[in-house]
Amino acid sequence: MSGLLAGKRLLVTGVITDASIAFSVAKLAQEAGATVVLTGFGRLSLVERIAKRLPEPAPVIELDVTNQEQLDGLAGKVREHVDGLDGVVHSIGFAPQNALGGAFLDTTWEEVSQALHVSTYSYKSLATACLPLMDQGGSIVGLTFDATKAYPLYDWMGVAKAGLESASRYLAMYLGKHGIRSNIVSAGPLRTMAAKSIPGFSEFEDAWTQRAPLGWNLTDPEPTARAVCALLSDWFPATTGEMVHVDGGYHALAA
Repeated sequence: MSGLLAGKRLLVTGVITDASIAFSVAKLAQEAGATVVLTGFGRLSLVERIAKRLPEPAPVIELDVTNQEQLDGLAGKVREHVDGLDGVVHSIGFAPQNALGGAFLDTTWEEVSQALHVSTYSYKSLATACLPLMDQGGSIVGLTFDATKAYPLYDWMGVAKAGLESASRYLAMYLGKHGIRSNIVSAGPLRTMAAKSIPGFSEFEDAWTQRAPLGWNLTDPEPTARAVCALLSDWFPATTGEMVHVDGGYHALAA
């Protein structure tokens, strides 16, 4: 992938540990020639420590995607490190515990609205916050777990991901005039910190490892990160509103 992203300036959200998809994206992007800026939420010192494990230590900007003040100030914070952006990676999701695990019929609107705000609406919020930095066009890529089907225990996070996938298509429509593409990568299950919060995650693991035509490695985020980097590159100049599956082919099988 050497040179694939040469000269690109990227904002990558969602780095929590070095096992996260976002970390793998940042690592591969740097190795492909990009300059990377990260955002972090909560334990910022942890993200800063993880950022030092990249090939080139990356700056970290605090960002709570539900905080409009921080969103309004994001462009200015990014400009302290780069003079613009060519790509943005949305790797953000959260749902309260009662929104997962089989309590679908009992989940309150307050719990659902939090999941939708963080996991769905934030895609639009992040895109519009970064728009002033993307006057030369570019690419926005989000991450999902294919929400065209219902999965046991995934519940309202599945609904939120369905909204994310739809939001990407609408962003593709509205941002096309700015030369900005919006695409989604649908990854198979990976043993990330986010996955640990999903009750019954082992059910996903068993299905993929046993049935994916190409097989599936639960601990390797690199195939997913490669797809993200490809969509951030200039090799997909006319692709937008798309969802690319990186799941070993599992999605193509009948139930």
